[in-house]
Amino acid sequence: MYSGAISIIANPKGGSWKFTSEIFEILRQKGNCYELNEIDFKEFRDGEFKPKINKNIRGKCCFYMQDSNINPSRWLTEVALVNEAIVKSSAGEIIDVFPYLKFSRQDRKDESRVSISARVVADVISKYADAVITLDVHNPSIDGFYDIRFDNLYSFKIAVEHIKSKHPEILENLVVMSPDVGGSARANSFANRLGIEDIAIGAKKRKTAGEIDSLKIIGDVEGKNLILIDDLIDSGNTIIRASKVAKEQGAKKVYGYCTHGLFTEGIDKIANNLDLLFVGDTLTQKPHPKLKVISFVPLFAEAIYRISNGKSLSALFD
Repeated sequence: MYSGAISIIANPKGGSWKFTSEIFEILRQKGNCYELNEIDFKEFRDGEFKPKINKNIRGKCCFYMQDSNINPSRWLTEVALVNEAIVKSSAGEIIDVFPYLKFSRQDRKDESRVSISARVVADVISKYADAVITLDVHNPSIDGFYDIRFDNLYSFKIAVEHIKSKHPEILENLVVMSPDVGGSARANSFANRLGIEDIAIGAKKRKTAGEIDSLKIIGDVEGKNLILIDDLIDSGNTIIRASKVAKEQGAKKVYGYCTHGLFTEGIDKIANNLDLLFVGDTLTQKPHPKLKVISFVPLFAEAIYRISNGKSLSALFD
């Protein structure tokens, strides 16, 4: 356990400030050792910026909450500069908290003359920070890119409890489906938590990134309710195609769940093709009648509490 204050550091003008403040409120109920520490960003006319941490953090354990809503280039630059500022402020330990870890999809060399961006980001973070906390990272094996502790939390326990308690009607005659082969283990894990045996897999062919050529469903969905499971939704083209094919094959209702809702082409076209879509609050979402937001604030708060008190995180995964 750390002695002295534990500093929760974030940008008060960022899109994740509400997320951070709610985490802090939970932690404050657990002990008076936690403080909320703001970062000010001085913006220069040429586009450069300079972060400054408001409160003294010498010798303290610092949890830096980075805003998942900002542009990826700004996101990475902020991570580097803020972490360096924390180091120069003589912090005892630096733990970066990324509700959504950007660049994590670029985890391999899939064509000639490209970077493995997830590795580059890992190098930058590992240079300054002592540990990382994130949620449902796209490929958990990128843990190997990091020279520091890497704690990847899982959303399914909370998501399943939310659906069971608030939308039990969804569970009737339900099939869990991954929209692609790569997510089959994810769908199987979700189904096991729901106590459901039936899963389906979407076998898709792409024209280009984000553009689907064809999709076939492996598994029986006729006369069933279906919930499509993914770690993130970007344009939504895959989940839209999967929903259309499922309904063509006789699915009654089609729901969706993703941890990170990027929705780069808007939520309307995705929602119009689903009966209901559940999404995590790792990114700020605009209200929509078919969008149900699941809060992972308690999960991150408990993870920070356990780490700062030298307790195991494994209980969060049971």
